[in-house]
Amino acid sequence: MRRPAHLCDHRRMAHSFESLVIRHTHRLPSPKGAAGDGTIAARQFDAALTSVGFKLSAELLERLSGLCEAAVVHTARRTLRTVSEMVGDHVRHNSYFIDFPASVPDTEEFWTRCVAQALGDEKSRGKVLTQLRSGALDLLSLPAYGRYQHTYEEMLAAQDELIASAGDRITVLHLGRDLEDELTGLYLALAGSTTPLGEDDLRDLKTLAARCALGPQPEAIPVRENRAAVNEARLGVGADLLLDTVTDVLRLACALSGGDVTLREPTRFRSLSRPVRRRLLAGLDAVVAANPAKLADVHAHREPFKRLGERLHPHEHPGRPHAADVFAVARGEKEAPSFESRIEKLLDASDVVGAVKLLKSAPGKLFRALDLLLRVAAGQEERDAVVAAAVEVAPDVSGRVVLSVREHLHNRARGSDAPRIFVNRRGRAWVTPDFRAPVPAADRDRLIAALDAEVRRRLPAPARLLLDPEVLDVALPLSGRATAAGLGVLPRGSVSAVDGEQLRFFVYWKQAKDRTDYDLSGLLLRSDYSTDSWLSYTSLTAAGGKHSGDITEAPDGASEFIDLSLDRVRGTFIVPQVNIYAGEGFEEVEESFFGFMLRDGEQKGRPFEPRTVRMKSELRGTGRVALPLVFRREDDGRWRAKWLHVYLKGISSANRVEENQVSVSKVVRAVVEREQLTVRYLIDLMAGDTTSVDLWDGGTVPDEPVTYIGLERPEGLHPDSRIITPENLRDLIPG
Repeated sequence: MRRPAHLCDHRRMAHSFESLVIRHTHRLPSPKGAAGDGTIAARQFDAALTSVGFKLSAELLERLSGLCEAAVVHTARRTLRTVSEMVGDHVRHNSYFIDFPASVPDTEEFWTRCVAQALGDEKSRGKVLTQLRSGALDLLSLPAYGRYQHTYEEMLAAQDELIASAGDRITVLHLGRDLEDELTGLYLALAGSTTPLGEDDLRDLKTLAARCALGPQPEAIPVRENRAAVNEARLGVGADLLLDTVTDVLRLACALSGGDVTLREPTRFRSLSRPVRRRLLAGLDAVVAANPAKLADVHAHREPFKRLGERLHPHEHPGRPHAADVFAVARGEKEAPSFESRIEKLLDASDVVGAVKLLKSAPGKLFRALDLLLRVAAGQEERDAVVAAAVEVAPDVSGRVVLSVREHLHNRARGSDAPRIFVNRRGRAWVTPDFRAPVPAADRDRLIAALDAEVRRRLPAPARLLLDPEVLDVALPLSGRATAAGLGVLPRGSVSAVDGEQLRFFVYWKQAKDRTDYDLSGLLLRSDYSTDSWLSYTSLTAAGGKHSGDITEAPDGASEFIDLSLDRVRGTFIVPQVNIYAGEGFEEVEESFFGFMLRDGEQKGRPFEPRTVRMKSELRGTGRVALPLVFRREDDGRWRAKWLHVYLKGISSANRVEENQVSVSKVVRAVVEREQLTVRYLIDLMAGDTTSVDLWDGGTVPDEPVTYIGLERPEGLHPDSRIITPENLRDLIPG
């Protein structure tokens, strides 16, 4: 008998929310079902999870064992789908060379073989002969080139079984609370985040807000983009809007039109219903009526406000005069001097002290202008005024801005020979020389000391801190946009250990409609960032590495791999990159992701083995060359990864590692040599006289509540413990 449609929709929705909780927290909401003896089914579930690098915690295994077998099986099916997608095992990863990494030929030998096969084919012989006579051969015209020559099942049959290793990744799934409690907790954490969320997290917040708009709310929503997502949901259920600037209304209008709530990209405003127009105009009117000076904020986004005015029809609402003033300012019909123009006027007159006095009314803007103010100050007296003002307003500046300025000032000590790197919200990076005058060292040091004191004041002082040493070099997530969505992904600038003999990185993509060719390459750099060699479709074997073969279209999905024996690599840096040779961009394809695996030398196995995957990240950026991370050989011979999460503009087609090695080298140097604030920095500030700091060695955990900070949550922590892992690392950033 068919289930009613509404029941199927309800179950799909429940699975979607359950999956969201697992992805964000690595907790499985407390499973529901009739009581029974599900011990055997639960252990089978645990074994199936192990094949993709996951396992059940003892508490979760016990909970499942007390349910009936049908309930366990139902939970297992849903959960396995979710974790398989998390690690990239939800798709079929084939390789061009059927027994990769064995028997990968030299490039010239491979091309010659493809030509010989083409000449033996009556359909292609004439075309290939014509090309050979002209001296230029199109590889895509060869029938054997760029397309799988065997099925996925044939590839599996040709591969040896993976030998289990103690070094294989194991990600523990813990027992969560009821689904509703987990969703509410996740909503409060995302909405109340003190740092901007990445695009995927912001999308998840929007989904959660639609469900939680009438429930418990965070004490504050400091990030404006988060507020826009929440306001959209509140508008839908008739709740009061959270507005205190005219820009909040503009962001909400962008959200309602499916546009960019960060306001960095133009939004095409949709036609809005009359009730919605009334709510937006009422919001604008109330904000300006309460503080007319906020009309000055219109200048920063004049064009979007003008376009929004065309949709809201303020002339139809004469009872909202303050809202009409917003659009009059945008059109230049009403004056409202902007804060920035007043500051610029004072600086043009060399009145640094006057600019500082005005900036004290906007502490965040003062902090962002500190570098400039210290450089243009006429003498020590003016610099003293700048430092004194910064110290005075520091308590009113968000923790994220305080930490960002602290990191900036530290890196200003590197000198003018260090390159400057800029990364926009979509991950697009570019590097320029640093032509700025230096910040006087004494003033810089005074500011750093003051900022350290301010951060220390805001940090909690836990009685007992349990620390995983592997987390110490993880960069503080001052913006969610510096981290890609995925599994095992760390913020840009983080450093993590690479323990294994064989490094294998991979890319998977599936085109949406146009033929799309992504090329996985690996650039090997010397210690001075000059090129040593590379692996790509034009260099299948080099420096102890092998390329799995070039796939030039992906209507059903395609994968490419590069395998490296780390002890045979000559260079200091290994830079994986994904080049778009032809077709759809990273944000246009149906799906695309990158990752890497680590194996012991004798493990064998398929090209893609989920339990050896250490990281899998989504590829979403506006550039045509993706640089997810870089591997670096340290002085002791060990390898470590530093996370990049950047994209280069590239060219419209035919991007190749040979052509972009100089630009890649510059970006790698800029990120590698920049020093990020890490968890270690906060721990050093947090570890005062009242805090006991213990390093966790993977053994038994304390019986008492602790604050645990690490890459993975240990089993057996006291239920009242505070737990910080990469999934909620943003909670470390003080407000």
